[in-house]
Amino acid sequence: MGSTTDIKNGLCFRYNHDIFKITEFLHVKPGKGPAFVRTKMKSLTTGKVLDNTFPSGHKIDIVRVENRKYQYLYNDDMGYHFMNNETFDQVNLDVKLIDRPELLKESSTVDILFDSENELPLTLELPQHIVLKVTYTEPGVRGDTATNVTKPATTETGAEIKVPLFINEGDNVKIDTRTGAYLERVKS
Repeated sequence: MGSTTDIKNGLCFRYNHDIFKITEFLHVKPGKGPAFVRTKMKSLTTGKVLDNTFPSGHKIDIVRVENRKYQYLYNDDMGYHFMNNETFDQVNLDVKLIDRPELLKESSTVDILFDSENELPLTLELPQHIVLKVTYTEPGVRGDTATNVTKPATTETGAEIKVPLFINEGDNVKIDTRTGAYLERVKS
């Protein structure tokens, strides 16, 4: 058991018969009245994001979680399959546990969050950035150089992203996995 003083980004706890992860929080001490903690929390089972306010000193049931590195193998109608590189154990995850499955590249390393008590996978965290090859995009029009002009592009994993006009087929691009946005072109 913990209290609102233990709240920080990434903390996992039980609330309303579900497991939530804190994504944002703010301790508020108004001039009049008691202090409270305003939170934005994400359900690890359904993916819903909730805003909630806890009174200061409120007891919360903290869940002990472990972050383990896994290698992405493949996906099929049973889900997404991953392998632990140390023990060679395989785990199968449902698509709802993965934020941006279209950015998963075969043999890439990901972090899977496990509930330590039950050994159940809770969520998958992609690396912050990923490099993918552009497999299809329209050619850029010469002279069309207005600022921040983008065009659609398809990557090797099938993800659709917006890229600047100078990106061509075969280029490697760095993508922010939190937003799915283009960051920069990468020399191969």
